[in-house]
Amino acid sequence: MLTPRRHRRRRWPWVFGALFGLIVACVVVVVLTPSRARPVTMQQAESQLGQGRIDPPGDARPSPGVYRYIGSGTDSLSLPPLSQAEGPTMPGAVTLQGTKCWEFKIDYSTHHWQTWDYCRGQSGLRETGAKLWQLWSIGPVNITNMTSITCSPATMAVPAHARPSERWAARCTGRSTAVKGEMVSAGPYEYVGPVTISIGGISVRAAHFRERRDDSGAQWGTEHTELWLSASNGLPLRVQQDIKVTTSTPFGTSRYTQVGTFTLASLIPHR
Repeated sequence: MLTPRRHRRRRWPWVFGALFGLIVACVVVVVLTPSRARPVTMQQAESQLGQGRIDPPGDARPSPGVYRYIGSGTDSLSLPPLSQAEGPTMPGAVTLQGTKCWEFKIDYSTHHWQTWDYCRGQSGLRETGAKLWQLWSIGPVNITNMTSITCSPATMAVPAHARPSERWAARCTGRSTAVKGEMVSAGPYEYVGPVTISIGGISVRAAHFRERRDDSGAQWGTEHTELWLSASNGLPLRVQQDIKVTTSTPFGTSRYTQVGTFTLASLIPHR
């Protein structure tokens, strides 16, 4: 009769140990689970845009506001081995600056956005600069990087006069908060030709460009981009990117890869 009672008492430490192990495992999962990249909603993009979105009558620039883009893609690092998705919703915000310039911002995800700065002159629409921001989550640690880019006056977006296969020399320089030194991105910008693209059932005249840049300096690699821009105001209608850039780190070289596409879904901006 005594033996069964001792056997029942000995089972409790094992049960307690199993529960304690389960609790510890849950805590470890919560602490070490990285922050996941998620699609940015139209409402989130609109709240970030703020006020002051005035559309001057007769303005040749795109109407300010948040446009709905859809797409897909992947950002990845070789060291540490990380990857995060782009899309499928990618809000694109247009902000007017001064009387001739404007900024276009695309939210690839909650962990990645990029802007392009444009200004209109006698030669056409020029690309004057850009900014890129990314967040990488390694366990409980979030690492961010902001890159600021300035382009030469000859860097074109939509030239006033262009013939198919005509090329221009593009050159931009950039500095990143997480990488020491300056990066130079330079290469040909080619006008492929005029096309018509359907956006939400509406036919839009577009200018198709092909951009190929070699990166050197603090980061080195290649950037291949296909752009379909509105022939009337330069608004991106479709962008296809293939970027491969290598950076030196204290633990060896790390290769960044970005492959993806985003397409305008509606010509009417949300305000």
